[in-house]
This record gives sequence, structure tokens and C-alpha cells, in this order.
Amino acid sequence: MAASKVLTGARVVLPTGIVDGGRVIVDGTRIADTGTGTGTGTAPADAETYDVSGHWLVPGFVDLHNHGGGGASFSGSADDVLTAVRTHRAHGTTTLVASTVTDDMDVLTRQAGLLSELAEQGEIAGVHFEGPFISPCRKGAHSEALLRHPDPAEVRKLLDAARGHAKMVTLATELPGGLDSVRLLAEHGVIAAVGHTDATYEQTVEAIDAGATVATHLFNAMPALGHRAPGPIAALLEDERVTVELINDGVHLHQAALELAFHHAGAARVAFITDAMDAAGSGDGRYLLGPLEVEVTDGVARLVEGDSIAGSTLTLDRAFKRAVTVDGLPVQDVVAALSANPARLLGLDDRIGSLEAGKDADLVLLDEEFTLKGVLRRGEWVVGPHLG
Repeated sequence: MAASKVLTGARVVLPTGIVDGGRVIVDGTRIADTGTGTGTGTAPADAETYDVSGHWLVPGFVDLHNHGGGGASFSGSADDVLTAVRTHRAHGTTTLVASTVTDDMDVLTRQAGLLSELAEQGEIAGVHFEGPFISPCRKGAHSEALLRHPDPAEVRKLLDAARGHAKMVTLATELPGGLDSVRLLAEHGVIAAVGHTDATYEQTVEAIDAGATVATHLFNAMPALGHRAPGPIAALLEDERVTVELINDGVHLHQAALELAFHHAGAARVAFITDAMDAAGSGDGRYLLGPLEVEVTDGVARLVEGDSIAGSTLTLDRAFKRAVTVDGLPVQDVVAALSANPARLLGLDDRIGSLEAGKDADLVLLDEEFTLKGVLRRGEWVVGPHLG
């Protein structure tokens, strides 16, 4: 059982606003009180007390779209998956959905079985299938030879293999079977995400009406916004039913594109993701993304053949810091994009995504420059706290 803890003096970001000199009480694995009078209010006598004055306390980060880290992939063994999970936890991601990449269906179903076991153990929050049901015109770092149309029967095969732990499937919904597959996913409570798509504006509207609710890494791997042919970007930004993923690493998006997305979608409809591959938290070098070789130079991952950007080396603590210090976004909007919004999409907002009494004690401690100084997951310190 995790020891009780009291964290005092921080700027605490709550759903109702920012509290200066706030206090958070953690009792075991849950938040007991946030100093607002809505919880139990009293710390146990034997609680560990931490003076975190001069720091920020924010909810643990939730990553919807992540392929690996620490030199390991979610397409690998159970040990590989745990290495990647622990790498991202050390950067504040206390809840993570493991993303696969395009491969043979037999390989994907086997991997779905392995990942579902880890989901049952509480190590990951579920599985995201990115591919193989995507457009060869917008394949990015996916093997074109392994792509296929989104046949609902094959989509169902992946869902069955994941044993109730499939959380999201990325589709090029304009392909044959695309709309029927979106409807199938919606019926099963699985997020249908529009991505790696060559769809028109009108086709994307159809997909949203059929039940698609997420834009996979908006702007990337889809037609650019045009004034006569607005394409999927306009349809995804304008519809209140859609949450847009953004990779805020300074490589995938120009700052103006990020600002455009926040302006049109609003802070409640943005989810920052990493789209991380093995090299996140690991360094430059040669890696594999599915069956494809990737070269990482100065933190930028590109395919060895074709030079396409191949995921990222991003961690969500870096996305947070950039959003505030470079992009100039309000801290509360960034917290929404990193925690509350993805938690809501996953249907987990009764347990995670905000600092409220009764929720899991998942907290991130940041200094005044928004550098990570501590990570608490379910009441246990994963990192720190580093208060010196």
C-alpha cells in the first residue's frame, strides 16, 4: 500500500482554476483532498509531507498515441513493452495507450493478444491500431506492401484479438469499407480516428457523421488545407464531435498550425500526443518502426528509404514545456490537452485526467521553468521528487 502524502505550497492546477500555495493530500493510491473542501480534508497522522513551494502540480499525462521509447517498441516482447512504458512514465505519462504499426494481420492479432494481457495487468490503458487500414497515398512510415482496405471483418478480427482492450483504430475512411468500419467501431465503443488519409472534405464529413471522433495527428499524413479543396483538415477542425491530436515537438507542426488548431477547435478538443517511436528517451541512431528502418539524427526520426518523418522522439513533459514557453498557451489549456481531454476520450475521466478527490493519485511536479521534477503514479513516486 502506498504511503499517504501531503504536498504543500505548489501552484495546483485544478479543473476550477489555478490555486497558489495549494495543498494535495494523497491517501494510498487516491487523491483524498485538493484543499478545496470537497474531499476528506485531513491528512493521516503518519503522512509524508513535501514542501513543493515554487513548483507546479498538474495531473499525470495521458498519451493516446505512442509506439515506444527507451529503445523498445510496443510491437515487441512484453519486456520491450514494459521498457517503453517505464520510459514514458519517467517523463510524466502515467496513462498510456500502446500503438501498433502496419504489419501482417497475423502479427497484429498476436501483438494485440500480448498487449491485452498488459492492459489487464494495468500497465497500459489499451491498444491503438494505426494501420494497416490506411491510404498508400499518405502512408508516412508504414509499409505500403502491407496496407489493406478497411474490411469490417478484418477490423473486427483485431478488436476480438484485443479482448475488449482496443481503444482506437486509425483509418483512411475514404477507402472501400471505411464508413462501415467506422460504424462497426462506434457500435463497439472503440474510437474511430481519421488519419493517414487522402479523403476530401466531403468524405471526411461523411466519416464524422458515421461516428469518427478523432483526427490522428492532425495536419500530418493528410492533404494540406486548401482554399478550393479544404480537405480533411477543415472538416475535422470545424466539427464539435472531433478531438484533434497534435504532435507538439517543433518538427511535425509549425507554431502557426498549432495555433490555428487551438483557435478553431478550442482547448477542449485538442489532445497532445507523442507518436513516439523506440528512440524517445534513448538517443540518435538506427531503429526499426515495424518492418521499416529509421534513422534518428538530432532527435528527428526519418525513414532510411524515402526520408519520411517516422514518428517522433517526443515525451509529453517536453510537449508541455514547449506549449507554455514557446507556443505561449495558457497552462490550464495545456493541462486539458495533456490530461483531461484524452482521459475523457478513453472513458477514464472518472479516475484520471484531473486533480480531484477520489481520483487516482497521478501527479506531475514541474518547476517554475516547467521542467519535470517529480512523477507520482497511483500514490508512488516514479521520479523524485527533486526539490533541491
